[in-house]
Amino acid sequence: MAIQGNAVLIVIDVMKGELGAAGDDPAPGNGIPIMTGAHERHERIRAIVAAAREAGVPPVFIQEVHKRTLLDFGRELDGAEPVHCLEGDPGTELADGLEPLRDEYLIRKRRYSAFFGTELEIVLKAYKAETVILVGALTDVCVHYTFADAHQHDYVCRVVTDAVGGSSPEAHAASLRAMEYLQRDALITSDELLATLRSPEPAAVA
Repeated sequence: MAIQGNAVLIVIDVMKGELGAAGDDPAPGNGIPIMTGAHERHERIRAIVAAAREAGVPPVFIQEVHKRTLLDFGRELDGAEPVHCLEGDPGTELADGLEPLRDEYLIRKRRYSAFFGTELEIVLKAYKAETVILVGALTDVCVHYTFADAHQHDYVCRVVTDAVGGSSPEAHAASLRAMEYLQRDALITSDELLATLRSPEPAAVA
C-alpha cells in the first residue's frame, strides 16, 4: 500500500452519537442517519489509532461541534440533516477509547470539511505530512469533503473503506467511487493499513 513520505491519520467525527445503546442505530439526539456496523467500525478505528501511534504516525482527532444557539450552523440545516452535534450533548463526545493523548491534536470544526475554518493545515504542515489517512463519519459528507480539500491541497489521500460509514450504504459506495475518481489508489482496507503500519520497516510510514 503506497504511503508517500510522512503520514498523518485523520480521525473524523468518531463520536458517541454514532452508537445506539444496544445496537447500531444512532443514539437519541444524534439526529443523523448512518449505515449499520458502527460498533465494528469503531473497533477497527481503535486498532488503527493504536497501530498508528506505535508506528509513529500521529493521529489528529476531528470533532464537529455546534453551539446550542444554532448560530454557527450556516447552511448545514438546508439539506437532509436536522440539528446535530450540539455542544454538551452526550452524542457529540468522542467515542470511548478514541480520545487524544496529551501531545495530540483535537480540532473542532463548524463545517463538514476538517480544513474549513480550522487549524488542520497548520498541524499537517507542522508534521510535514505528505499522506493523509482518513477514517470516521460520514463517508459521503465530512469524510468526502475533507478528502476533496486534502486532494486540492496536494496531499496523497488514503480512505480506509471499512473504517468509514455513510448515511446509507448507497451513499457510502457512491462517495468512495467519487474519491477514487480523484485519486486512483485512494481506497484501502483496514487490513492493508494495519499490515503497513505493523511492517518491520517503519520508514514506510514515517
